[in-house]
Amino acid sequence: MNINIIKEEVKKHLNKSVEISVHGMRNKSYKVKGIITHVYPSIFIVNENQVEKSFSYSDLATGEIIIKYL
Repeated sequence: MNINIIKEEVKKHLNKSVEISVHGMRNKSYKVKGIITHVYPSIFIVNENQVEKSFSYSDLATGEIIIKYL
């Protein structure tokens, strides 16, 4: 998937709730539920209970993280 399309899609959901599934190393995975608070050229920030976590658009493109818009 094209990164520019991914950036535009994330930007459309600024200040909205999302759920992100992160597939880490050694088959460990976790989920983040929060609000997209900032979008930058190469990353976006999700605020989960007063904790900010950053994710890259390239991780979305490669499937390392999966985003679900709520």
